[in-house]
Amino acid sequence: TYERCRRLASALVAHGVKKGDTVACMLPNVPSMFEAHFGVPACGAVLNTINTRLDAEAVAFILNHAEAKVLLTDREYARMVKAAIALADRPDMIVIDVDDPEYTGPGERVGTKDYEALLATGSPDFAFEQPADEWEAISLNYTSGTTGDPKGVVYHHRGAYLNAVCNIVTWGMPHHSVYLWTLPM
Repeated sequence: TYERCRRLASALVAHGVKKGDTVACMLPNVPSMFEAHFGVPACGAVLNTINTRLDAEAVAFILNHAEAKVLLTDREYARMVKAAIALADRPDMIVIDVDDPEYTGPGERVGTKDYEALLATGSPDFAFEQPADEWEAISLNYTSGTTGDPKGVVYHHRGAYLNAVCNIVTWGMPHHSVYLWTLPM
């Protein structure tokens, strides 16, 4: 919900996330991923959704190249993420575990914080930070790196807005539809 997005933004700021910092997500399409799409930009940070099919080396490269300050991760990817974190050698990165109740397979928690506990520390009244300039980054997306290291592409608020408007017009989406400007690959 909107309140959870505000809580996420507030909690990230309380954990030192500043305007322009990168918040990475290694998540399936679960509610926390949806919340990150609004909560991360709401505090001025840049969202980096990582392809869940990548190997540990590629994920470590992305975490380092993007200078991720925070990583939200699901225990479904624990083994790979644990290896990626070790390869990245980033003791400064905050790792937050998202526990998807629909996932029943193996997987451990690899982070130092729990997503729901993090949200509980956030303010439901947090005011979304608006971009000062439409060219400010909203997300950082990477290729799979099949021909070498993954390549990063910065997406800005203007591009996200124009893409959303064009898709609504082209698709004839009804009023009150929710449109996500970026999803994990």
